This record gives sequence, C-alpha cells and structure tokens, in this order.
Amino acid sequence: MKRIFLLVFFGLSVSYYSIAQTATKDVPRGWHMLDLQKDGYYGIDVEKAYSELLKGKKSVPVVVAVIDSGIDTTHEDLKPVLWRNPGEIPGNGIDDDNNGYIDDVHGWNFLGGKDGRNVNKDSYEAARVYYKLKKKFGDLVPEDSLAATPQELDEIRMYKKVRTLIEGDAKEASLNVLFLKNIVENMPWADSILQNRLQKKEYNGDELQQFKPSSPDESKAKSTIMALFLGFQASEMTNKRLLEITSDFYNGEKSKAEAVLTEPEDYRGEIVKDNYDDINDRYYGNNDIMAGTPMHGTHVAGIIGAVRNNGKGMNGIADNVRIMMLRAVPDGDEHDKDIANAIRYAVDNGAKVVNMSFGKSISPQKPWVDEAVRYAESKGVLLVHAAGNDAKDLDTNDNFPNPVFKDDSTRADNWITVGASGDPAAGGLVGSFSNYGKKEVDVFAPGVKIYSTLPGGNQYGNLQGTSMASPVVAGVAALLMSYYPDLSMPQIKGIIEKSVAVPDIKVEKPGTDEEVSMKDLSTTGGIINVYQAVLLANTITQGENASNVKEPLKPKPAVKKK
Repeated sequence: MKRIFLLVFFGLSVSYYSIAQTATKDVPRGWHMLDLQKDGYYGIDVEKAYSELLKGKKSVPVVVAVIDSGIDTTHEDLKPVLWRNPGEIPGNGIDDDNNGYIDDVHGWNFLGGKDGRNVNKDSYEAARVYYKLKKKFGDLVPEDSLAATPQELDEIRMYKKVRTLIEGDAKEASLNVLFLKNIVENMPWADSILQNRLQKKEYNGDELQQFKPSSPDESKAKSTIMALFLGFQASEMTNKRLLEITSDFYNGEKSKAEAVLTEPEDYRGEIVKDNYDDINDRYYGNNDIMAGTPMHGTHVAGIIGAVRNNGKGMNGIADNVRIMMLRAVPDGDEHDKDIANAIRYAVDNGAKVVNMSFGKSISPQKPWVDEAVRYAESKGVLLVHAAGNDAKDLDTNDNFPNPVFKDDSTRADNWITVGASGDPAAGGLVGSFSNYGKKEVDVFAPGVKIYSTLPGGNQYGNLQGTSMASPVVAGVAALLMSYYPDLSMPQIKGIIEKSVAVPDIKVEKPGTDEEVSMKDLSTTGGIINVYQAVLLANTITQGENASNVKEPLKPKPAVKKK
C-alpha cells in the first residue's frame, strides 16, 4: 500500500498519484522555489539564496541516491546530472569495479531478474504478512502467552495488527472499487471516441474542455474523461497519463479489496529469484533503472537536481548534484530487504544524501532496515524520508521506515522526516493529506502542486504529496553539502532544522477543520528555508561553533502574513 501520494478523487481519500486541492487561485510553476516577501508565495527562497548569497562561490559535486520507482535516463533535464559509476564500463557485462553489481552505471534495480525481467507491480505488505502468519497460527489469533518466545510474541502482535489492517483497508478499497468500476470500464470507450473526434491520440484537459460535442455519445465521453481531469492543471495533464494513473489506482484498490480473501501472488520472488529470507544474499537484480513507467522517481529526481538555468522545463534545487537511482519501490508495497540493500548500496558507492519517498504501515523485517540505517549513520550519510499522506498523527500511527530502532528504541541521528506544506493559493499552508507529528515529523517542505520532470519524451507536470516534499529537503541538503563541504552531516541536518521559517498564522490540522500552530505538527514548527539555511551555514563556517549545531545561531525567521 504505497501511501505516498494522495488522490482526492470524487471526494474519496485514497493512495496513489496526487491531484491538486480546491484553490481560490492557482500557484505558478516552481512556486516552491520562491520568496514570500518578494513573490507572495510560501516557497523556500532558493533563487534568492543563489542570487544574493551563493553567487560566485565554488561548489563540489554531491551524490544523492533516490530510492524509488526508477527514472527516465533520457530526460533532457536529468541526463546531464545522472551519477556515473567511475569504476564501471557500460555495457560490457562485467562487474568492473567488483562491487557485486554488473554494469551498474547509474545505479541499480533491486526489483529485477538476471534474465532482464522486472517487477512493476507488487502486493500489499499487510496481506503478505497476514498469509504468512496465518499458515502458522490459523484463523484464530492466539493470545499473548508467558510461554511464548520474544519472536513468537512479536509475530502474535504483528498478526493481530495485519488482520485489522487488511480488513479495514479491504472495506475501504471495496467501496472505492464499487464507485470507480463504471468509470474505469467506460474510460477506453470514451477516450477512443474523443481521440477520433479530436483527431489526435493524446490531448490535454484544456483541449477537452474546449471541445463541443455533437452527439449524445460524444457528450457522455467528454463528461467521463473530463471528470478525471478535475483538480489537475489541465494544460499539463494528458489523457494518456491520466488513464494510466486511474487504471493503476483502480487495480491497486482491487488488490487490496481481494487481499482478505486471496493470498497475494509472489510477484517479486518469481522474477528476482533471490533467497529473500537471507539479508546477506544481496547481489540480485539488474541494471535497468528505467523499467516500467518511472513517473514517480523521475519527478522526485527533477525536484532535487534538474539542470538549472538551461532554458528547459524547470530548475532543480541543487546545482552541483549527481542523481543515483536505486529502483526498489514497485506499484505496491516495497520490501524491507530491497530498501535495506538500496541504502547500503548508496552508502558504499558514495552517496551523501538518500531520498526515500515511500512508506507503509508495517515492516516485518525492520531490523534489516535498522542495520542499514545505522550503517549510513556511521558513514555520515543523511536519510530524508516522506512522512506519508494519510492525514494521520505519526506520534500515534506507524509509518515505515522510521528512525526508531526496534532493538533498543533509540533514534537515528541521520534522519529527517518531512511533511508537506502548501500555499493558501493552493488550498492551505499545510497539505490537507500530509501526515504530521510533534515528535515524529521534523520539518515541513512544499509538497502541493510541485512542477517537475516526467518520463516519456522530456515531459513536465505537477504531482503532490509528501513524496514531493521529501526531495525538496534532500535537494537543500545537497546544496548545503556542495557549497559547505567541510560541514558534517549532523551540522547540515541541524542547519536545515534550525533555519526553518515559522509561520505566525494558524493552519488546519490535516484531516480536520481544527486550526493549530504548525508547532503542533512538527518538532521544528516550520517550513524549510534555503536563504536562512545558507546564512546559518555562513555563520558556522566563519568561526561559530562548527562542531555542533544544537541551538539556532539566530532567531527563527517568522513568515510574515500577507
């Protein structure tokens, strides 16, 4: 259950690609880079930082690993910034650098088989765990027993949790399937009529809006497809992408609805063919990081580091970055083993920041991920994770992976959890979908209507979710590491958190009408701000306490009410 995007679809709250919230006006492309005082939008002051504070300063390249669905390696705004493995000769079928991965030129695909096949869709983690434990415990959930071993107690508690999860999610998914069934079944018919009438295979929402039907069938076709465009920026979304998104979501809901009745297929095992129960069996997969339709990973990568000021599409946040793609997130729930191995690969191959725009509500092999997180921490690698899109309080609800180690309940020091902020022009200062938590969410960053790169012929468009907010923070971390290479990872993390802009207005708590301070939704109570972060980095490097950043060296800037 990939709860990283929120689709507000005919009033339903479900998890897949995000569309825009109801807005009183629109936000411009790239609003998240702008300055509130100058431009009137609650952006993070990227351009102001470059023009006023970083102009003429030297920088060093920083590798950012993106653990995601894959990336369009041919995209005009991404191809120049892809990480290239210096020890690998492309296409020779040899592991030239002896790292265990053959021809890993731009990264690795942990969802692939050695025969070239790839996992594109997968099942729901709770269903996978449920059926595995059901074979052990049967239909009756056993009671906790003093005679049970710690492992058995853990399994009993997990079995209870997954039963509740899949029964609840199956009920919600069944309603979604029932609601969407007629629409999805009519989509191909409606789209075919419109393609024929418009005399083009691909059209956008503006073109459809202007189309005047001349028959009852054309009117029905227009209304069917037009309903799917609601909330998207019509000029930037095409029928082709829209139908793909809707179909994928519908099929995912069907899988969840059926999970309580049918054991999920082992999609990954049939293709990858590793020993999944052995974390040390890690040299599996292939080098196809562009497998399937890598919309999500392509969009995330562009937010971090799309080529700046080249006159194409949009600007990324960091201007001297190399994107390493690690494909480990299918259409469905990711596997803990793949995430753990992707983190280790990133660390071993020079990444200094790892972006993780994915999540799920259960983690059966969490110790494997915890070990990888500890390994990254020991090597000074920063992990940035999306908070998730269920409008839930993470102080009382699980979202994995997370920085709390299972074995001793201590916390990783190299972790930032990111909620999604927005703008009043796009529905509110906090994304209505965003998870939050006074203890568990560190910062907020723009995640509503974010314009970035998309696959399939140098395309661009808006998506939203905490999936988009996380790479904003990862991009800022890379920018700071690039221009201030002598600062340590803990210092970079401290700078990002201590330089947030704290709004002096109330915001709506996600999922409610309650107005609260943003300090009630995260540990820092603010939205990241690049300009203030660079000022703080300058202060530290010019003689202040450079060994530790525990307190802000200047007051948190308050965002002024417009």
